[in-house]
Amino acid sequence: MSSSLILSISCKTPKFLPKTKPKSKFFHLNSYPILAVSTSSFNSLVTRTSIKDRDASSSSSSSSKQDLDDEEEPVLVGEDSAVFNLADQNISSWIVFTLILGFVLFILQVAWIDNSTGLGKPFINTISALSDTHEVVMLMLILIFATVHSGMASLREEGEKLIGERTYRVLFAGISLPLAVSTVVYFINHRYDGLQLWQLQDAPAVHQLVWISNFISFFLLYPSTFNLLEVAAVDKPKLHLWETGVIRITRHPQMVGQVIWCLAHTVWIGNSVALAASLGLIGHHLFGVWNGDRRLAKRYGEAFEDVKRRTSVIPFAAILDGRQKLPRDYYKEFIRLPYLTITALTLGAYFAHPFMQATSFHLHW
Repeated sequence: MSSSLILSISCKTPKFLPKTKPKSKFFHLNSYPILAVSTSSFNSLVTRTSIKDRDASSSSSSSSKQDLDDEEEPVLVGEDSAVFNLADQNISSWIVFTLILGFVLFILQVAWIDNSTGLGKPFINTISALSDTHEVVMLMLILIFATVHSGMASLREEGEKLIGERTYRVLFAGISLPLAVSTVVYFINHRYDGLQLWQLQDAPAVHQLVWISNFISFFLLYPSTFNLLEVAAVDKPKLHLWETGVIRITRHPQMVGQVIWCLAHTVWIGNSVALAASLGLIGHHLFGVWNGDRRLAKRYGEAFEDVKRRTSVIPFAAILDGRQKLPRDYYKEFIRLPYLTITALTLGAYFAHPFMQATSFHLHW
């Protein structure tokens, strides 16, 4: 750049400038002090302007990137699921949990399972007397359990106001658990008593497919046990609005897990009893989808509507249509103790199948 800024001007001399006629049609601004601009000053001005523009551009780019990140990772309005901090745990609470669990299992054994003292066998005999077909009895057992379980869940808010959260949880579990045990035992004992519809157990890869499906189903079936202390009423039970982990995939993982379990067992067993059990269980969980959303909407209002908008009932639907933005470190939401515990219990349940079948057979329900 030259030592001074030169402009070509064909107009008359401005009135506020000295009336000195330039020697040529080109004149130097340095001849007029008011318009004189030195090279160093001009360069400094240009440099500062460039830096400001660059900083503004960088700031704009950073702001745009931050806005994009905010769009991709919306602020949670629900709870972060499966969080377990060892430092926050109270050893006395887990001791109480263990004692309560042992006491509940003892009472369940004496009052319901043991044929000499419990009510389980008379209950099964009463329902079985209503029909000669195992399919109908299976459906009636599921219907009774579903009515009690979903009914008490629907009345939870009113019940907790009357008798308290912990007392209502104990009552809920005390009625639901024996009915669930009866339904499971009857299914195990009579799963091969129905009309055989197909036989695929010897087909290639069927066993592996069923095993993987069952593993996935159990992994999805029990996300509500993220806080075992609440399940046992050691901590005050709450109706949670979960939003992370498996909830990003489906808002109702228990329903999805139950459907997968039913499909896998129906394919493996292939008879009318398995089909009837699957239809009953799937129907119960589909009702649970509607009822669960209704209860959460009633409890959490607009917060639940926000979670509902960015989640889906059908697995991965919200992710595929862009409503659910997965964090970059999404996998970390699964590397938590509750999920690891569910994995261990799922593997344990698989290897415990022979024991469960033998125990159920000896009950003669």
